[in-house]
Amino acid sequence: MKPYWQVQKPDDQSIEKLYDGLNCHPVIAAILANRNILSPEDASNFLNPSLTHIRPPFVMKDMDKAVDRIISAISNKEKILIFGDYDVDGITATSILIDFLQYAGAGVSYYIPHRILEGYGLQPENINHAIQNDINLIITVDCGSSSHSAVISAQNNGIDVIITDHHHIGNEIPNAFAVINPKRLDCTSGLENLAGVGVAFCLIISIRKKLRDINFWKDKPEPNLKNFLDAVAIGTIADMVPLIYENRILAKIGLEIINSNPRCGIKALIETSSLKNETITATDVAFKIAPRLNAAGRIDHAAQAVTLLTTRDPQLAAKIANSLTKFNALRQEIEKEIVDEIFKYLDNNPNLLKKKSIVLSNDKWNEGVIGIIASRVMERYYKPVILISTKGEIGKGSGRSIDNFNIYEGLNECREYLDAFGGHSKACGLKIKKEKLNNFIEKFENVVIEKTSNSDFIKIIPIDYELDFNKISDELIDELELLMPFGSGNPEPIFMARNVQVSSSSIVGKNHRKMLLTQDKKNIFINAIHFNVNQSSISDNFDKIAFKLNWNRWNGKKTAQIVIYLDK
Repeated sequence: MKPYWQVQKPDDQSIEKLYDGLNCHPVIAAILANRNILSPEDASNFLNPSLTHIRPPFVMKDMDKAVDRIISAISNKEKILIFGDYDVDGITATSILIDFLQYAGAGVSYYIPHRILEGYGLQPENINHAIQNDINLIITVDCGSSSHSAVISAQNNGIDVIITDHHHIGNEIPNAFAVINPKRLDCTSGLENLAGVGVAFCLIISIRKKLRDINFWKDKPEPNLKNFLDAVAIGTIADMVPLIYENRILAKIGLEIINSNPRCGIKALIETSSLKNETITATDVAFKIAPRLNAAGRIDHAAQAVTLLTTRDPQLAAKIANSLTKFNALRQEIEKEIVDEIFKYLDNNPNLLKKKSIVLSNDKWNEGVIGIIASRVMERYYKPVILISTKGEIGKGSGRSIDNFNIYEGLNECREYLDAFGGHSKACGLKIKKEKLNNFIEKFENVVIEKTSNSDFIKIIPIDYELDFNKISDELIDELELLMPFGSGNPEPIFMARNVQVSSSSIVGKNHRKMLLTQDKKNIFINAIHFNVNQSSISDNFDKIAFKLNWNRWNGKKTAQIVIYLDK
């Protein structure tokens, strides 16, 4: 079904209050109101994020217990193992915790499981590694909330476990020494939107404060935690958590570090991503930097990415960054082949598209990339999608969902058929025996039918403002940049204009259309780009267009540019 364009209509009094209180452009006031930022004070904090606005992490449930145990381990020269996830969130969380604990003099090492051979999360078999290396304390990052049996195994072998995580956690909490997860029902910190790296950063803040209180830093300077935010920003943006409140602060200040003085591993990634001399944005992180870090675990082993983010050797960093770029290119090839295969299969089996969900399996799919592919399939058909690689006896799947269907809760309804599952409302992972696959597909479809209505399958395009070309100005675009970084929870504003004509156009690259647009045939022109156009249906007149507005920076110059999102 075609997307529905929903023009936002914020309250006029709210817009006027923001406009007067901030002395901002009226369009900016409307956009802030659309995001339910209604008071000038809240708007000022949003536009000018500061680390001083972060709510105290010390109130997170079990934080005090975890901090005391870690400081005891540092003081007693115990061996600490950081156990991280293999995605960008876990990689960055592992890296900053390693950096901090090493600076504090801890005996610390890390372990990242192999995505294909070991799978997600702390498993009982991972405890053997800890035993063999005389580990006294395991700290998980971005995982562990469902690792009940692994925690028991560690306890039976005299190893304490501290869990730091942000994934869904039910009433049954692992019996670890401490479980720091802001999604715990008994955690009242209000920090439930944090990514895993954000939770790890809060742990670091709390440890540093306690060490300050006991005069630990008398012989060496305290570490400047602002320097950790380049990695924190990358993990936060990559994990697609809402970029509001603490996440916005961490991402915005982290991007400032990335653009001024990042660690050498990130600098190497910027160079190999062809972003040198560019102003790095959240979009660049999401689509150029993060995929390279993720490619390590998808194609080879994620430990390489941790080495990249923790090394201080520029030559080693350049070598690893180049290797990750090659992995990413290979990942793109594998992904394209599977995507084309799925689209062709669905085109040839249109009855499958009459269902409310898409669940497919294949014994040749690389399980390291099916999460990305599930996103592509979901975006094209706009319905919940689960793709399962059935290479071994146990199938491993990834799912992505539409706005109005919680896929984690959907899997919970189907748990009788699953060996394991986890995730959140928009994304999930699962394990399933092949013989239960058909029953699961039928049950999941019924759950989706039960939990949704037909309107849930219409993608809503929220239009922030109907903006005529004669209202576009340099001042407006400058103020739009104050709303950055854009991402989940704070999407880049989408505008609408009617009766638009193409004055001139050309195709650049493979299928991108560069244009000069005018409106109502007036003598006002603006540059525009439309990416990935269908050249067989190009038009020179649009009843209306949905677009984004930004600066096109090139060779030290900047010009106003429309990026067409949709047209009619």
